[in-house]
Order: sequence, then structure tokens, then C-alpha cells
Amino acid sequence: MNNVLYLKGTFNQSSRTQAVGPTNIPANQIVEVSKVRQLLADLQRLRSYWIQRQHIIQGALISVYYIKLAAKSNRVHQLLSESSKSPNLSIVGARFYGDSQKKHIITHRVTLNVLEHSITTLQKCITLLTLPCFSNGSITNAQIDAINNNNLLLPFKQANISKSCFVKAIADCYYVEKFDVLTDTSSFQHRSIITLYNTNVNTKDLLNRIGIPILEDRILNETTILLTPDELSILHQKAPFLISMAVSDLNDITKETFLSQKSSSITIPSPDKEPTIGVIDTLFDKRVYFSEWVEYYDMVNPNISRNPEDFSHGTAVSSIIVDGPAFNPQLNDNCGRFRVRHFGVATGKRFSSFSILRAIQEIVTKNRDIKVWNLSLGSKMEVSPNSISPEAAILDEIQYKNNVIFVVAGTNKTDDEPNVSRLGAPADSINSLVVNSVDFQNHPASYSRQGPVLSFFKKPDISYYGGEGDRLIRVCTPTGESVVCGTSFAAPWIARKLCYLIDVVGLNRELAKALLIHSATNWDAQPMDISNFIGYGIVPIDINQIIHSSDDEIRFMLAGNSKKYNTYTYNIPVPSYQGKHPFITKATLCYFPSCSRNQGVDYTNTELDIQFGRIDGGIKPIDNNYQTVPGHHVLEADARKYFRKWNNIKHIREIATGRNQGKKAYQTGLWGLSLKRNERLDNGYEWDLHFGIIISLKHIKGENKIEDFIQNCQLKGWLVNHIDVNNQVEIYNRAEQEVVFDD
Repeated sequence: MNNVLYLKGTFNQSSRTQAVGPTNIPANQIVEVSKVRQLLADLQRLRSYWIQRQHIIQGALISVYYIKLAAKSNRVHQLLSESSKSPNLSIVGARFYGDSQKKHIITHRVTLNVLEHSITTLQKCITLLTLPCFSNGSITNAQIDAINNNNLLLPFKQANISKSCFVKAIADCYYVEKFDVLTDTSSFQHRSIITLYNTNVNTKDLLNRIGIPILEDRILNETTILLTPDELSILHQKAPFLISMAVSDLNDITKETFLSQKSSSITIPSPDKEPTIGVIDTLFDKRVYFSEWVEYYDMVNPNISRNPEDFSHGTAVSSIIVDGPAFNPQLNDNCGRFRVRHFGVATGKRFSSFSILRAIQEIVTKNRDIKVWNLSLGSKMEVSPNSISPEAAILDEIQYKNNVIFVVAGTNKTDDEPNVSRLGAPADSINSLVVNSVDFQNHPASYSRQGPVLSFFKKPDISYYGGEGDRLIRVCTPTGESVVCGTSFAAPWIARKLCYLIDVVGLNRELAKALLIHSATNWDAQPMDISNFIGYGIVPIDINQIIHSSDDEIRFMLAGNSKKYNTYTYNIPVPSYQGKHPFITKATLCYFPSCSRNQGVDYTNTELDIQFGRIDGGIKPIDNNYQTVPGHHVLEADARKYFRKWNNIKHIREIATGRNQGKKAYQTGLWGLSLKRNERLDNGYEWDLHFGIIISLKHIKGENKIEDFIQNCQLKGWLVNHIDVNNQVEIYNRAEQEVVFDD
């Protein structure tokens, strides 16, 4: 087997130089004056609506219904704009509507002056559209082009509107279906977590205005609160337009199966220098044989009674992390044992999301030495197709702000609710590594629930063995050994591998996550219906299959920071023979973006688009991804579907057919890698974004060319490190030695 290589070198950074072309509508399309009049009527109606509600909020919440999934460039630029500020800055929410074809609804918070200005703009546009040059009151793509090139002159001065304002407003009218107010009608039997639109009014003051006094301990952040059913009813009655998202606070935990309990005679030595994994779960029983390996904190309200079953789930999860291979030899991963810092935050039946959200924030803040966290608690309720759950949003925020990663169980179907199929919270966390279950024949487990999340984010990420049928997972519970099944018992195996890669091998979290996902992929085409259950694939059991590749494969890693629009290198020397590169390739990119839950379906704030391929003037991408190349236009829906736009994991690959041919080696013989960065919120590149990339080159004739690759890389200035596990273990052990100084 070949070692995985780590290439260290310099990435180049460049700003965006492509000029934005003149505004227009798509070719052969028109905008009719009747459409403009209809949108004008919408805004006039909304002006009257919001004038009557200025005692609650100052300004207006306007929801823009688009005719399709709207790329950033196709959203309103003139309407709802304030002087020189982009309307993107006023966005406070986004969701989808439509069944057969997904379309955007984007909600803006604007002042009444902005609303009035938009009304005036449309009135001026209507005046111009009634000129004789526009037959039947419609304007075409060609006429807009003529206006932009000064080949069609209009009396803009007399109409008191600029040419650019007119053209942008007409383009807005083309992409917008209507303007309206979104109101929420959700109801819950128990307490609910409500997210309000950001109105620039203190949440406590805002609720007081509508007769809902609330204590500080029920406010999670600037816009998220905990309400009783009666309070939610008042909110619906007086200000339903304030509600952006609503979910139940009390969640039943998805159930796992525990069978065949019996006593166990397994023993374990005392812990030494082993790395620690954090566990956030139900309670832990200190009487088990491995309790010396677990540092336990009970964070459940002491007034809540404890039952024996409240300790089973959490104890079982920690038993896998500490000593799983001892009673599951078929899953021996060669990662050794791990210590656990276990935080009991829930009992065994249901949990309060609000309480857990507060607990997780406190736990991670106070335990910064832990890099890998296992969270195998999951809700029976399906996640919303239009918003990320509060639990997932907290995990994503924590991971963006801290150098940690969560491994999250993919949640389970239950026999009493067979129609529940979508993932439950917090398995919709975008930055977390979400794990589903497969049986030992590598088929999705019967209890597995499916993604995607927000209609296009690929979740789960990966799958592992969680038990099925007569081949279950053995665990230690308070009453002895049990056999179990569920995604809760697949996730801790992945947490073990991830912790090994980070704490022992020494990889950063971006590379460790990318390497696990990359190792789960193969060279075959993957049907979409299967990927919705297993993610990118099934992670190998043995850690050595992750940190090594087959003899006919070169696997190498790259890591860096995105600082500008384009982060690139055109200096990767893929071996060639007789003028051809005899390889098929695949690459996996991972990064941890900031996310905004109040942006709804437009959740991730940063996009890194990856291109990898041969250099011939520019990069010839292996997946034909030309969406960021001038002159190439890709619809937003297609960019999300085929190139995973806005997803923080990108996996591209060529398919092994058995008939693959070598690729022409161009004059330089080099390959290139480019990461194009886009920010959704118009705040520029305010911070460096760390990324990790894993690339595999598989020789089509089965030959081992790793030495040629290493020599070529060194000649091109790359520092090539072998990921040698024995050396890394020795380094880790030395680093963990206690140093005693002489007096």
C-alpha cells in the first residue's frame, strides 16, 4: 500500500477581475407593462398594510417571490434598494416554494421610504413603457441591449429616472413573480422555539409591544426565543408576520434497539496518554468496567427524576468510543482506545432543545482542549425543508468559531411512525460530520432516514455499521453487555477515526474530515436514491485503509487559506507516459463556513467552487465545471444540483469504466487547482477561510507511479511529507509525556 502524501507549498491568491456586464433579461424574453403594473399594485397594497403596523415595527417586511431559484445576480438590484446600498443587505429570510420546480421567496426588511421609492420607480417605468417604441407596452431583451448601448434613446430626464435605474428595475420585474407578506400558522402542543425576523428592535421590547412579557432566560439570541402555546397564540393573533421559523422545543429521542442483556467479564487497563473525545448524550453510569476512562458531568436539572433507562444510551455510546473493538472484533479499526469526557444533558425519552442549546454552548466553551465531539441524540421530528433546526445552527456556529468538529448520528425511523423519512435534528447540521447506518452487506439500514437538507445540501455525509438484523453492535450498558442497532452506534466509530486523524496523526479538522469522506467514496457512479441514505459512501473499517491507498493509486493532501476570490496553483506535476496522463482522478474539498439561520434556505454564507484538471491556457476541469469561467452560464438550480454550489463539501470524480484512456498531456504537463470564493452577504473577504483537499490519481493500467510523482513534486518546489503512522504515534506519545523539572 502507498502512504498518503501531504504536499506543502504556496497557493497564489488573486482578486476578481471579471467586469460585470450591463444589466439585461435573458435572450428572447420580454417584460410586459401589465407585469410591472401588477408588481406596483403589490407594493402599494403592502405600503397600506405596513403603515397600519408601525406601532409594532418601524418599516416593512417585504417577501419577494421569484420565478425560479434566484442566483445572487438575479435578485432585485433596484427595487427595495436604499441609495447606494445593495438590497442583499436588507435580506432577513429565505425559503422555497413550489413543488415540481423549486423557487425562492426572499424576505427583506426595509424602511417605508425605501418602499415608497420603489413604488415611484415602477410608476416611472410604466410611463416609459407606454411610449410608442414599445409595442403593446412590452420591452424585449434586444431593446434593453439597445438602451445599454445608447442605440435606443428614451426621455429619461423628463421621466426623472436614470438609464441604469430603469434597466435594473425592468430586470427586477422579469425575475420577480410577486411581492407579499409571509405569515406563519404553525402550532404546537408544548413549548416552541420561535425565530423572529430581525427587525432591529430588541426582542424583549418587541414582544412587550404585542403583550408577551418574557424573561431573559427564555431568549437564546437576538432573534430566537422560547414561547408557551398561549404566547405563540398571541403572537399569531397580533403579529404573525414576525415569525421566520418555528419548531417544537420538546423532542422525543429517536429510539435504538437494545437486546440480550447479560453480564460482562471484560477488563481494561488504566488510561495513559490516549486522546479524549467529548460526548454529549443521555446520562452515564459510573459502575461500568471502563468508568476510569470516562470523566462524567451530569448537566440535567437535579429536580428531574432519573430512571434506569436514562443511563443506557449514553453509557453504550461511550463504551464504543473507549473500547468498542474489544467486544466488536469484526470492527477493529486499529485506532486503540480513547478517553471520554461525557456530558449528560438529557434523559432517555425526550429532551428540551432549548436547554440542550444552552448546554452545548457552555460545554464547548469550557472544554477547548477537546477537538472531536460525538452527539448521538436525535429528534423523531423531521427537519423543515425551509430552515435549519436551532440545534444544527448552534453546532454550525460553534464549529465555525472554534477549532472543533461534531460527529452527529443521522437519526432513526421508528416502527410507530413509519412515514417519517427525512433526517431529524441535529442531523441537518451542515458543518458537522453526519453519519448514517448500513448493514454488513453495505446496504442502507432499514431504520435509516434520508436527506437531503434544505432540498440540496447532501446529508448524511457518510455511513458506517450501526447494526441490522442478526448482526448487531455489542455495547456495554449499566446492566452488562447488550446488542444494539441504530445510527447512534455508527457515529461513535467515526468519532474514533476522526479523533485518531486529528490528535494522533496530526491533521487539521478540514483535512481529517475530507480524508474520511474521500476514503468512503469509490470510482463508481452513485445513484441519487442511494446517496440520500448513505451520503458519499461507507468509511472503511481499518484506519490503515484511510491513511494508505492501493499500490495503483496516488493519494495526496493539500491545505491552505482562501483570502481572495481565487486561490490557485498551476503546479501539480501528474506523471505522464508517451504524451498522456494514464490516470482517472477524484478530489474532495472540505471547509467550515459561517452560516446564517435567519437567511433560511440560503444558509451558508460562503461558497468555494473547485476546479481541478490539466492546464491548457486555463484549467480543464475533470467534471466540466465551467460555471465561474467567463462566457459560460449555468442556471442556479443546475449549479446546485451538479456542482454542489453553496455546499461546504465538494466531491468530484471520474468514473472507472474499465475502458478509460489516458488524457493528453499538454505542453506544460502540469495540472492545476482553483478555488473560487463567493460571499452571499456582500461583506467581502473579511476573514481567511481554511480548507482541506484530498486528491486521488488511479493508474488505468494498475501501475504504481508514486515515486515518480514524489520526484516531480520535489522538482516543482513542493515539500512532500509521508503520513507515516508509526512516526506520528511516536510523536504523539512524546508530546503527551509529562515533563518533570529538577528543583
